[in-house]
Parts: sequence; structure tokens; C-alpha cells
Amino acid sequence: MRRVLLFMMVTVDGYYAGPNGEIDWHNTDDEFNDFAVAQLNEVDTLLFGRLTYEMMASYWPTPEALKDDPVVAGKMNALPKIVFSTTLGEVRWANTRLVNNNLAQELTLLKQQPGKDLIIFGSGDLAASCVKHGLLDEARLMVNPVALGHGKALFQGLHDRLRLKLLNMRRFHSGNVLLYYEPMIAAGN
Repeated sequence: MRRVLLFMMVTVDGYYAGPNGEIDWHNTDDEFNDFAVAQLNEVDTLLFGRLTYEMMASYWPTPEALKDDPVVAGKMNALPKIVFSTTLGEVRWANTRLVNNNLAQELTLLKQQPGKDLIIFGSGDLAASCVKHGLLDEARLMVNPVALGHGKALFQGLHDRLRLKLLNMRRFHSGNVLLYYEPMIAAGN
């Protein structure tokens, strides 16, 4: 069975974006880029919420992205993408499909199909919805050595406690630390 993975860059104080959605604090380098390529090779479908989709679609198909990071841009543009949104009217990025209802049903069906894992990039609301429906199999949180003081908190849409089991970790030379977690779904979290 395919798994739903989440990859999210977060600050040491738990934010995935600044108060206005800014991500200019992401700590990336060649080692991060090698990791990004390896991670894209593990999956065959990208999952986005509307805001992250719009941000990604405005960058990865551009000549600038193809020049700056041709390997990642090639993979981002070629892989199938699904956008979960009730407000988006259409999608224009190649290989993208819009799902505007029945998130839980759609992901359950996708997980049962043959293929590689599915991955959510960013998309905090989508990630929280997946947790709520018990559909998130692994959370990969890359903690960046920066504190924002305020911003958009990871999983802020959750109403119940979420316990996580640490599966693995990796330290990057940049100071980033990648934590691999498995959500522990139990009654009375």
C-alpha cells in the first residue's frame, strides 16, 4: 500500500511560514538539494493545498527554475500533481489534477493503487486534514536553525492531540535537522 508522506520545513519555534506566508528563511544548500532529489525519487505523486500549489506553479515551470535547479525543476514539472481545494477553479501546471471535494475518499483510493508513495509539500491545512482523517503515514520535518517569533504554526488546524513516534533523524551540515515521524493514532490522544 502506498503511503502519504509530509515534508515540511519548520523553524525551531514551530512555524512553517511567516505571518504573511513568507518562506525566505528556508536554509538550503547543495546537501539539501541532493536530499530533495532523492526524496522526489521516492514518490510518484505530489499533493498540494491551493496556496502551496499556486506558489509552486508560479516558480517551477519558469525558465529561472529550469536554469537554477534543472534536476528538481524537471521532476517537479514531470510528476503527477493533485491539488485539493474548494476555492480553486482550474489548474494550469502540467500533469496537475484538481480535487475539490472528498479529500478522505480520494486519498484512500490513491493509497490503495499500485505505485510509489505520495508526498505533501508544505500545505499545512492539507496536512492537518490528512491527520484528522488518519491518512498521514509519515511526517518529515526539517527543522531550520531560525526562530521567527510568530507565523503560521504547523498543524494549527488540529483540535486533538497528535502523538508522534520518532523513526529516524538526519543532521545536515547547514544546521538543519530532519526528523522522520510516524503519527500514532489512538483513541483519546
